[in-house]
Amino acid sequence: MTTIAAPDASPTARREHLLHVLVADHAKALLSYAERLLSDRHLAEDIVQETLIRAWNHTERLYSTEGSVRGWLLTVTRNLVIDRMRSASSRYETVGADNPDVTQRDHADAVLASVDALHLLRRLSAEHREVLVHTYLCGRTVQETAGILGVPVGTVKSRQHYALGNLRARGGR
Repeated sequence: MTTIAAPDASPTARREHLLHVLVADHAKALLSYAERLLSDRHLAEDIVQETLIRAWNHTERLYSTEGSVRGWLLTVTRNLVIDRMRSASSRYETVGADNPDVTQRDHADAVLASVDALHLLRRLSAEHREVLVHTYLCGRTVQETAGILGVPVGTVKSRQHYALGNLRARGGR
């Protein structure tokens, strides 16, 4: 154990010295304990840092009363670990938490394709566009589309045929 600063030192100097004493005497043990509880080195370091901040806020009381300083620190560490485990962030799955090297698919191509499709659909006549929206985007059958639009089934098939041909010609496919 390191000794505490002389009583005649300024309050700021005394407090800083007490913090250095806390870190020198207890940081390794706290880190080992937190890491054993969490199985995560980085999270354990965060917990120890929070423990030392709380201890620093109570340094005078910690060293002026009887009892174990390390016991108090270990209790605070355990309570912070429990709070972390009970928090919402630990209850929900996070992307890449288990394997940070997993790459996420880029959705830029899908966005570009939908913008292109929308641009092409706007070039169609209202009747042709309406048929494609019902049959492809809404997943309706030709018969259902004919009933909704109030036109014969043959008209829906014809509009669909010409609309697709128009899209192929303008889309370069």
